[in-house]
Amino acid sequence: MTTEATSLLPRLIQGTAVALVALSIAGCAGQQKKELTTGSIPTLSKPVQSMNATELSQAAESIGQAYERNPKDREAGLNYANLLRMTGRNEQALAVMQQVAINHPSDREVLGAYGKAQAAAGQLEQALATISRAQTPDRPDWKLKSAEGAVLDQLGRSSEARLKYREALDLRPNEPSVLSNLGMSYLLTKDLRTAETYLKSAVDQPGADSSVRQNLALAVGLQGRFQEAETIARQELTAEQAEANVAYLRSMLSQQGAWKQLAKADDGNTN
Repeated sequence: MTTEATSLLPRLIQGTAVALVALSIAGCAGQQKKELTTGSIPTLSKPVQSMNATELSQAAESIGQAYERNPKDREAGLNYANLLRMTGRNEQALAVMQQVAINHPSDREVLGAYGKAQAAAGQLEQALATISRAQTPDRPDWKLKSAEGAVLDQLGRSSEARLKYREALDLRPNEPSVLSNLGMSYLLTKDLRTAETYLKSAVDQPGADSSVRQNLALAVGLQGRFQEAETIARQELTAEQAEANVAYLRSMLSQQGAWKQLAKADDGNTN
């Protein structure tokens, strides 16, 4: 990679840090769609994981009506808030989760989801306190530890964040989502090679989904290996999903002209 391309990285990563940590906290669309619970969800016309943006918005409206009929229904509230986050309506998702948490104050899953909603809405210190409150020393939850690490990363406390990820991995060895979060932690501090190592390990684990591959594609692309990054971003997806992932990848890397300049560097890159 050229010196000019390398010099872009600090500015590029600084500009994309919030988006990257948002992915770490909530997962990309593939992970988020798996979080939907059963119970009071209205019957949907197709699996959520295959929906486009318009269909997701319609699903959110349908589930929102179920929530309005019974705001105390745990599953309806969790599902509605999750779909709202998936469609970028973070403030509304937070408002829903506040009500769910009021009605279920000791439910660890609810508190964890409330903390994620706070983080997505930018309330990082509050999110950290909520997620910590959901954790119990006698029965620690690896998902909560990973979520806590993601918030710490966004607060710039990378050493503490990585400790949380490693604690999560002690509880759930080789969990791809945690390895992915750990890799993204190193990406945010510009250690791209270490980030790639953890992300490759995450991709190799059973259960790794498209969000993990998308993160790896980003780490590879930031090093100027664009053909490789696009190949990774397109793997094991429908044509529509692949194009969406590549579009996301390009949007992340095109800030301040980085896509064009790093792509030129890739022509002579032998990494």
